[in-house]
Amino acid sequence: MTDTSLADTPKARRKVVVVGAGFAGLSVARGLAKADVDVTVLDRHNYHCFQPLLYQVATAELSPADIAWPIRHVLKYQANAKVLLANVTGVDVANKRVVADTVTVPYDELVLATGATHSYFGRDEWAAVAPGLKRIEDATVIRRKLLIAFERAELADDPAVREQLLTFAIVGAGPTGVEMAGAIVEVAKHVMPSDFRRIDPRTARVILIEAGPRVLPAFPEALSAYTQASLERMGVDVRVNTRVTNCDATGVDLEGGRLDAATIIWAAGVVASPAGEWIAAGRDRAGRVQVEKDLSVPGHPEIFVIGDTSAVSREDGSPVPGVAPAAKQMGVYVADVIASRARDAVPPPPFRYKHQGDLATIGRKSAVVKLPYMNLTGFVAWLFWSVIHVFFLIGVRHRIAVAFKWVWDFMTFQRGARLITDQKDQI
Repeated sequence: MTDTSLADTPKARRKVVVVGAGFAGLSVARGLAKADVDVTVLDRHNYHCFQPLLYQVATAELSPADIAWPIRHVLKYQANAKVLLANVTGVDVANKRVVADTVTVPYDELVLATGATHSYFGRDEWAAVAPGLKRIEDATVIRRKLLIAFERAELADDPAVREQLLTFAIVGAGPTGVEMAGAIVEVAKHVMPSDFRRIDPRTARVILIEAGPRVLPAFPEALSAYTQASLERMGVDVRVNTRVTNCDATGVDLEGGRLDAATIIWAAGVVASPAGEWIAAGRDRAGRVQVEKDLSVPGHPEIFVIGDTSAVSREDGSPVPGVAPAAKQMGVYVADVIASRARDAVPPPPFRYKHQGDLATIGRKSAVVKLPYMNLTGFVAWLFWSVIHVFFLIGVRHRIAVAFKWVWDFMTFQRGARLITDQKDQI
């Protein structure tokens, strides 16, 4: 008679569910490639987006396909991973199930890496007229608004209407706002002039509005001052200590008066996804989940929250910034924790974020870089910024394609992605 003792019963593979395929979620999934677990990745999009270059899609430097990759393609050689296209609506914590619009997925370990979205500080109605920049869809909406503004200005006979159409207001002077401002100026002054006959795109006004005392507030003051001076030399109207009180379809109200602008871009703040609500976890003012030192949720060691959705502090008490390197580090760490559990090994020590530096490009041949051991500005910083961003793209083809486009555009001042798609606005 065959002995069927419990000792001979194979151990069931643990089910790991990752919600979100951004930098953090994808790092978890890939980090578990050799672990004895089954990984399910859920995302409402079928692609992973390289968010740091979204502004280049919005300003027609790159096309969406240059900075986005199908999730299934990224994980196609990982036998223990599967991808589900689904919009997650909640988590049944008691029964350990993720609830989505089309499927319910059980888990042993759950990783919530659902990112963040735009924060309008309680004025969500501004979103309709002042789009932010977090997704491919946001970038194509902004690109359409920018290009249509020039087209409408070409048709306008009233000088006042033309001036409003050629005025672009950017709210928020963090890296996204600074990069958008510099890119729009380059489009107006170097790319568009030969395309139009009735208007001179070089007369376009780009206004960068910041409620605080300086641009790039997370950077050292010297780099902030350099950035503001560089933007102003390019023709950007930088307004610090200026608070926006209202946004509408024709412009923005400032504490000091009215600014008429047909195009408003929001880069002033972010708020975490509703993942914290799904699991009834403690959250900070920005909706980020407060986690333990191993990035798990207090009282639920089987649930991890990482990336922009989590509130993580460094050793000195300062918050871990919401940047791609931090999200990747969290993802790699959580994958290590889960893999150690699967093999009944000692878990890794508490998560420690290693800050690798801050980067922001200002425009053509100009950027600022803050590294742990030095600061860079100007052309050298721009080259460093370019190399780093090309290096972190997924796949050799995308690296070569983006690098070639940048070199070509640098030499010719041309941008080939100036397409008005999904034209909801009528000329």
